[in-house]
Amino acid sequence: MSWQQASAGTVAVLLGGRSAERDVSLQSGATIVTALRALGCEVREVDPAVPGWVTQLDNVTFAFNALHGPGGEDGVIQGALETLQIPYSGSGVLGSALAMDKQRSKLLWQGVGVSTGGFVMLDAHSDWEAVIARFGKVFVKPACEGSSVGMAPAASAEALAGAWQKASAFGGTVLAEQFIQGPEYTVAVLGESTLPSIRMETDREFYDYEAKYLSDETRYHCPSGLSAADEAEAGALALAAFRSLGCSVWGRVDLMRDSDGRFYVLEVNTIPGMTSHSLVPMAARAVGMSIEALVQRIVELSWEGRAHG
Repeated sequence: MSWQQASAGTVAVLLGGRSAERDVSLQSGATIVTALRALGCEVREVDPAVPGWVTQLDNVTFAFNALHGPGGEDGVIQGALETLQIPYSGSGVLGSALAMDKQRSKLLWQGVGVSTGGFVMLDAHSDWEAVIARFGKVFVKPACEGSSVGMAPAASAEALAGAWQKASAFGGTVLAEQFIQGPEYTVAVLGESTLPSIRMETDREFYDYEAKYLSDETRYHCPSGLSAADEAEAGALALAAFRSLGCSVWGRVDLMRDSDGRFYVLEVNTIPGMTSHSLVPMAARAVGMSIEALVQRIVELSWEGRAHG
């Protein structure tokens, strides 16, 4: 009865927001709104960037959170919805907050033995030469942004200092992560299982914002070309990373694989994109699941989790 209960009244779709990922969130939200309406739901679009947005949540049955980045994906909106006693989609406060913070995610994974690359935190006083001497090439990224916002590679002390300057403009902490040479994969998590992995290829230097959301030349392989054993290994690692952070319902785990065949977790996304270029809908299609079926399943799993949580 979870779908009937959740969809019985008005479903609010939270979209937009104030983060650097606002444009992507608007696209994801539009996809979800269309899917919910196709499923027969009464839908109300709610943008937290609009003054008085909280009043638009009056009398809603369920909130589908399509807010990407800080303020939407980091536990803040989840806490507000908990206070308002409105059931909502995806991970709860703790899982959202941990997954959004790349520094604490990686510290936790190191502690519990989840395979992830080495890293160091950067600030204005960092020894750029020492970081490059330790890791060689690194990727610099804001610790609490997504969609590759503010991310850049660096293979020299001068480039590292410049990349830190760029990433620090987004506020908060910045890390330099060990560069792993090899293909990049992503694994979608839905409930207690994973969807088929996807391998991404781009002619750009790395899988950046342009490659993710704007380019029509990025190549996606699903099936990814992994053997059955390697597919199972990637899925198990993705689930371990996801669960260790206290995440639930749905998400996406990004992985790299080095020349020795070892997988490394890059990050967990608790509110993956749902745009025309997005990966979770692509993985769902690979198993015959339409966007409407995917959205309905996310609502069902979320309702069940909130009802028993």
